[in-house]
Amino acid sequence: MYPFPQSVTPAVRSHMDAQAAFVNEMSKSLFRSFQHMCNLNIQLAQTLLEETTLASQQVLSADRQTEMISAAASRAQPTSEKLRAYQQHIARLAAEAQVELARVTEQHVQNTTRTARTLVDEVARSTAEETERGIRSQQEALRGMADPFVRPNGEAQRMAEGRGGAPATQQAAQAQAGKEGRPTGSTAH
Repeated sequence: MYPFPQSVTPAVRSHMDAQAAFVNEMSKSLFRSFQHMCNLNIQLAQTLLEETTLASQQVLSADRQTEMISAAASRAQPTSEKLRAYQQHIARLAAEAQVELARVTEQHVQNTTRTARTLVDEVARSTAEETERGIRSQQEALRGMADPFVRPNGEAQRMAEGRGGAPATQQAAQAQAGKEGRPTGSTAH
């Protein structure tokens, strides 16, 4: 019904386990990096919200216009430094993520490659065996089609000999000669 065998061979199971372990480790590393990035974004949002709240309180409590401008200017410098620190954190997180992904890949690539080679060898061997079986069955089918009277148990030769051991073609010639009134032992030339 299915073109593939229903049972899972040990080589397939081993390779699938190695692949699953590799994908799981990569996923964990990526999600950890994503989690760190989200935490950094939340931290930046909280810091910017606090800075904005402090700046707006100073602007609202200022009596003169010069105090408002100086309050806004005094908050611009720390905010730009915080944004610069945020960029540095992002660069550090990206570098750490790359290092972690390289470590996971290095850790799993040898095992995954080994199991893939084993699987390829098994598939090649199985394919060669199946091909050989298919060729043999096709050859048997062609032999049967080439001489439909040949049977595997040698019955065709006995049928060809007919009664008395004479070949079937000789018996047919004798029957034809008998109908024509000729002697059965001779044939007309």
